[in-house]
Amino acid sequence: MEPPLDAAHFGRDPDAFEAFYRAHLPWVRRFVARRVDDPHTAADLTADIFLAVVDSAASYDASAGTLVAWLAGIARNVVADHVRRRVRESRAHERLSGRALLDEQSADRIADRIDGERLSRELYRSLASLPDNQRAVVELVAVDGLSLVEAAQALGISAGNARVRYHRARARLQDVVPSPFEVIA
Repeated sequence: MEPPLDAAHFGRDPDAFEAFYRAHLPWVRRFVARRVDDPHTAADLTADIFLAVVDSAASYDASAGTLVAWLAGIARNVVADHVRRRVRESRAHERLSGRALLDEQSADRIADRIDGERLSRELYRSLASLPDNQRAVVELVAVDGLSLVEAAQALGISAGNARVRYHRARARLQDVVPSPFEVIA
């Protein structure tokens, strides 16, 4: 007769959980050994499976299937979680190891370039609040470095129209957008 599966019962009666553990440990060990090849990982996963059993014991429903099927479902989930975690760790390691290919000077140049473009990134975030016609002028002048006349030509508008749009945008974004004189200089 199998011990009752009730998390509260396991908590009050460690002997009940121990009997369940001893009865099913060989099956869990075989299950894990078929899926992993590292003995330390196998031991950790076996322990994790039984911890998950304790956490899930109150939800066991004998009418939904056999005890071994329920245990197999828990074991599959624990092993699958482990595999997903290992894949994520491996991908993270690959991404980080690629960084080692940069020498110190290259990394410094990239960091300087990123820092140098800080104002542009702040500007792009602020531009979302502008109407499209104003945003286009600001992008060409303040971000891309064109003069107002060049921006007007690129947009097919008059230089006066470009100045008005830029002025209105600057009024909205006073602290972020440099004046046309700062851009030209």
